[in-house]
Amino acid sequence: MPALIFDCDGVLIDTEQGGHLRAFNEMWQDFEVPWQWSPEQYATKLRISGGRERLYSLRYDPAFRAVWEVPASPVVWERTVSAWHRRKTEIFLEIIRGGEVAPRPGVRRLANEAAQAGWGLAIASASAAQSVRAVVDHVMGPELARRFHVLSGESVKAKKPAPEVYELAARAVGQKPSECVVVEDTGNGLAAARAAGMTCLITPTGLSAAQDFSGAVLVISCLGEPSTGQGRVLVNPRGVPVVDHVNLGHLGQLLGPAPADSPHRFVTFAGSRRRS
Repeated sequence: MPALIFDCDGVLIDTEQGGHLRAFNEMWQDFEVPWQWSPEQYATKLRISGGRERLYSLRYDPAFRAVWEVPASPVVWERTVSAWHRRKTEIFLEIIRGGEVAPRPGVRRLANEAAQAGWGLAIASASAAQSVRAVVDHVMGPELARRFHVLSGESVKAKKPAPEVYELAARAVGQKPSECVVVEDTGNGLAAARAAGMTCLITPTGLSAAQDFSGAVLVISCLGEPSTGQGRVLVNPRGVPVVDHVNLGHLGQLLGPAPADSPHRFVTFAGSRRRS
């Protein structure tokens, strides 16, 4: 049987703005650091995989250095980032466990369909293991969550766009990469999945919508629920008959070879015109 692999943040739940961004900004308040990321600033940071890595990047950020004295010692900087990241994770877990951020439409339904059909299930994320597990439990519920192999940023040496986390996920579910379909929301995630030899579809968020999704087999606003009109197809190079939601049959078609006569249409996406 094939395997269905989800990214976590932004795919299972739109955690980036209501979860991670909020947690980062509350953390800096706790540490009395005069800094806040705006949604626009944080959107650029999403090109860096991993919360700790986003914090490290501030060492070279002129705007941040103008308001806070970055330690000259790499050891002190490492300790500072570790303390920030630890507190940020605590705040994030409080947000998720409090049910303050809703799951994205269609995620649990599609996972249930895959589980019932005997597909392998995995999560492949760049985030901390504790945070990933909290999101999976919240979105899937305890019974379905136990069906997932969970790979986090702590499982790998190189984070996305490196393919390592997806290669590990394929081994965890016991499947060849060519039989794995990935749901992602960022360009880094798409690059990682494709480098691992997997089929990848995209459900972008408001923060990732302007990224380059060239090479995705489908870009849709969300996985959606039947007859709700939630899922809006944005890019569909294979012409798979998706209307307002993605189901297991669609995934099977996306895993197959691309037809030679796939229809191509121009659609508006993130302010530009793309061929679909």
